[in-house]
Amino acid sequence: MSQFLPTAPYRGTRDFLPAEMSVRMQVFQHLYDVIERYGYQRYDGPILEPIEIYEAKSSREIVEQQLYTLTDRGERRLALRPEMTPSVARMIAGNAGKLQFPVRWYSHPNCHRYERPQRGRVREHWQINVDVFGSDSAACEIEFFELIHDLMAEIGATPDMWVLRVNDRVLLDAMLTGVVGIAPEAVRDVAGLVDRWEKYPADKLAADAAAIGLSDKQFDRLGEVLTGGRAVLDELPAEVREQSKLMQVMATTAGDLVKFDPLIVRGFDYYTSTVFEVFDTHPDNRRSLFGGGRYDNLVGLYSAQRIPGLGFGMGDVTLFDFLGTHGLLPEARSEIDAAVIAIDAELADAARSVAKGLRGAGVRTSTPLDIRKLGKEIQRADKSGARVVVIVGGNDWAAGTVTVRDLRTGDQQQVTPADVAARVRELLERGPGTA
Repeated sequence: MSQFLPTAPYRGTRDFLPAEMSVRMQVFQHLYDVIERYGYQRYDGPILEPIEIYEAKSSREIVEQQLYTLTDRGERRLALRPEMTPSVARMIAGNAGKLQFPVRWYSHPNCHRYERPQRGRVREHWQINVDVFGSDSAACEIEFFELIHDLMAEIGATPDMWVLRVNDRVLLDAMLTGVVGIAPEAVRDVAGLVDRWEKYPADKLAADAAAIGLSDKQFDRLGEVLTGGRAVLDELPAEVREQSKLMQVMATTAGDLVKFDPLIVRGFDYYTSTVFEVFDTHPDNRRSLFGGGRYDNLVGLYSAQRIPGLGFGMGDVTLFDFLGTHGLLPEARSEIDAAVIAIDAELADAARSVAKGLRGAGVRTSTPLDIRKLGKEIQRADKSGARVVVIVGGNDWAAGTVTVRDLRTGDQQQVTPADVAARVRELLERGPGTA
């Protein structure tokens, strides 16, 4: 038995070394920028929540199989958050008197679910959540669909790479009860079956349908409804179509941004109307990337005040699978822009003063922690991605200069310490190979 502790992370969690973290942060920053251009403000909340907020409205799969739970010393039952929506609903309810509605918020929490690790699923993930509260208008849906298109474009995705599939729980309930002939009390179980429709083989679906009480005729009719596209909408009563937020969206030009799909259900019990998911169209990664929907009653768990909401969550695992599949991952940024190297220990203070000036000018700058041969330190700087090295030598320093070398061209120049920052920034702003 080894005397050392294991170095691997807990199964289903991940370590991110600097190069990978650089790629992740570049992608995330692009997404933050787009979201904030729409007027959304960032917030955060606790990773521990009372277990009751998930038991009330999260999916049965999460509550029964995936929650990480604990009991604290006060005998309170807690859970590591598996999702952010119940938390933000709690925060909105608790601060409603101080907020100006509609509220546009976003966050980027890490969430935990005890899942079987596989492609697209881990036990700890980071998820960008975007929510708007306080409006019943279908303009919320339109804004979200436009935002999603802008987010995908910002990360380099072209429209052929993905599709935004939408449905409406109002329409779905009417399809199941009015068209398929399912009893209202069976709608929840049948909706769960619909949610699995693309994942299970036909014989398994038929067996599950029989287990929840569907006749063969109802099962066949259900299949026709789910694969018939928009045609089923004509069979629904006018009052149902008028109530649907999605039907209102599809009556505008924003309808061109989405594809109506009765198969989109979303497993969370809190959704009340619009539900949507973004899917990858690549044959090697045909899966849902992220999704969301309207939850007009969730804040009602905490307050008598009715505050409708609409939101979506974009998880990092499926997002980066998508980027990798389509060759859209950015290159990792270099560790540093410049290195300041003293040729001997007596000049270490001088090198630190030059480095301080560069950092003050916004240049990512390192200095050696140990004095080594100049050639070795230049190689080290080059491997770290530095474009420039500043060499502090004894004779040069005594003469009031340092050497600034462009590592891409090999050109070097003597400049005064006061001019180092300007010269280095000039070199950094030039393109690769520019003299």
